[in-house]
Amino acid sequence: MLQTTQLERIFIHKENGQEVRLTDPNDRMNPDMVLNFYTGTYPILTNARIVGPEIKNDEIQYRFESTMGTKG
Repeated sequence: MLQTTQLERIFIHKENGQEVRLTDPNDRMNPDMVLNFYTGTYPILTNARIVGPEIKNDEIQYRFESTMGTKG
């Protein structure tokens, strides 16, 4: 029999060289809304872009990558 499960969304960003895993605050929020939600806690995310989704380890992973300090 075929069985389906809903994969958990995880949002990842790097802070001081360490990966920080952020939980999904609300599954009804799109990734842009989640990014905006976390900017109050992590101000560096105000200039971040979203990379993903990537399915890895039975999770849907999105990465918040800061664009500060890059030229171009």
